[in-house]
Amino acid sequence: MAKTVLTHNLSEPLCGATTAMVNVDVADGNLMIDKFISGEQVLASGTLQYLENQGLPTRSVNVDNGQATLTLKARSTRRPWLHLPWATCNGATEWQIHLNPNVRSDVTAHSGGGNVKLDLAGMAITRVSADTGGGNMDVVLPDSSANLSVNARTGGGNVTVEIGHGITGSNIVNAQSGAGNVVVRIPSGIAARIHATTGLGKAIIDPRFSKTDNAYQSPDFDNAVDKVEITVHSGAGDVNVNTK
Repeated sequence: MAKTVLTHNLSEPLCGATTAMVNVDVADGNLMIDKFISGEQVLASGTLQYLENQGLPTRSVNVDNGQATLTLKARSTRRPWLHLPWATCNGATEWQIHLNPNVRSDVTAHSGGGNVKLDLAGMAITRVSADTGGGNMDVVLPDSSANLSVNARTGGGNVTVEIGHGITGSNIVNAQSGAGNVVVRIPSGIAARIHATTGLGKAIIDPRFSKTDNAYQSPDFDNAVDKVEITVHSGAGDVNVNTK
């Protein structure tokens, strides 16, 4: 029996925040996070769908000395979900969240089984931790970021991570799937070391990275000031690291 889908409009004031911890849990829904382009002085805006038997999502926001903590969480539907390790899922609801690109944000995102898309281009991001029980995961990282820590994981879908141009410092990208394909795209000229493993698929690594005993590495990695350490893993799919 179909359930009515309702929509909550999100608008959280900026209140002088310059940094933010953003925690989002969509239960089993789909999630899209990007930047807003208007000049409105808000921390976050967007639309949060929920089923009529769920009730409104819970939200809390606190700003202390320029540091904001924003938490958004869907209420459980108590619907039994079976997440097979080889099957991808699609959520019944959609959350679209737009963050202030001028606020340096640490983003944690979770879905029990929906698709997650994080288009963080043009934003100030310090850390990303995103997971879904079975959906696809797509992450676009900003240009000119520094010392990023990124963890993108799904139980059964595909994972794609696109690293931005001009990254500086020591960056870490970890992309994993229980059964799907995993792709990481890296700009040319960035020093990198890659740890690639797969249970049943194959590893496809750009030939500019030379294979060592347990990794693939660019010739300048050890002495590079600006670099990225990449770990890609799939239980059954292919893993692919290529230059864009």
